[in-house]
Parts: sequence; structure tokens; C-alpha cells
Amino acid sequence: MVYDELRQVARAYMRRERIDHTLQATALVNEAYLRLFEGQPFQWENRKHLFCTVARTMRRVLMDHARRRAAERHGGVLRRIELDEQGPVIFRNLPEFLALGEALDRLARLSPRQAQVVELHSFAGLTEEETAEILEVSVKTVKNDWRFAKAWLKTELAGPGG
Repeated sequence: MVYDELRQVARAYMRRERIDHTLQATALVNEAYLRLFEGQPFQWENRKHLFCTVARTMRRVLMDHARRRAAERHGGVLRRIELDEQGPVIFRNLPEFLALGEALDRLARLSPRQAQVVELHSFAGLTEEETAEILEVSVKTVKNDWRFAKAWLKTELAGPGG
């Protein structure tokens, strides 16, 4: 029932990837599915649980793919990146994508909901309203979480010495 919606999320992820990316949206959904379910039925609590879990898994699939590519071609050097107000993050630089993904994993350990807001709004391309609906919080909460998460990630990505 939700396959079409998951493909929309995957297409949003793939629109933010480099043009020559070897994964397609359908392959991203399928890989996320295989990682999540491993041949077993997956019992989700609600829509929020499903979408947050799948969005996180899709991001990790793309990060693993980027790590393999960076190790093979670029030596995996990480660099600082800037987040902006332009909407969803667009990734053309593998080291930047990996650095942001690792910082987002650290944020998830500190504040899971704020990390979910970033994943759904910035990575999966959902609007603030759609993100609020899935997370079952107000739009104002999503805006506040986004503002905090963005500031935290900028600080984290700047590293020591800013």
C-alpha cells in the first residue's frame, strides 16, 4: 500500500544526488527494503515509524554507496560544508555527503526527533506540513526542530576551530 509513497521519497533522495549516480529510486527502495526486512515481515507501529525508519535506511544506503565510491576514487577525505535556506540538501560531493550523514547520526543519538525532521524535510524532500503530519507534531515544532538541528549541524560540521 505504501510502495508508491516510498518510491516518491526515494525519488526525492535521488533528485538530490549527483547526475551520474548508479542507483535509481526503485533500487533505493528495494535495497532499503532488503536491509530493513531481511526476508522477514516488518511490524511498524504507525505511519511515522515506517517513514522515519525507511527514510533513515535510504540515507544509510546512499551513505554506504558514497563511502564505497569515495574509498575507490577519492580517498575518502572529509570536508566542511554549509547548510543553507535553499530547501532540500543537494549532494554532488561525496565527502560532504558522508560528513553530513555522520553528523546527522550523532544528532540522532542526542535528539532523535530533530534528526527525523532533517531526514524527512531536508533529505526526503517533504514539506514542513508533511513532516509534521508524519511525526505527529505541529508545524511550529518542525520549524523549531529544523532551526535547532541546522544550527547544531553547522557547529558540528565546522569542527574544532570553526
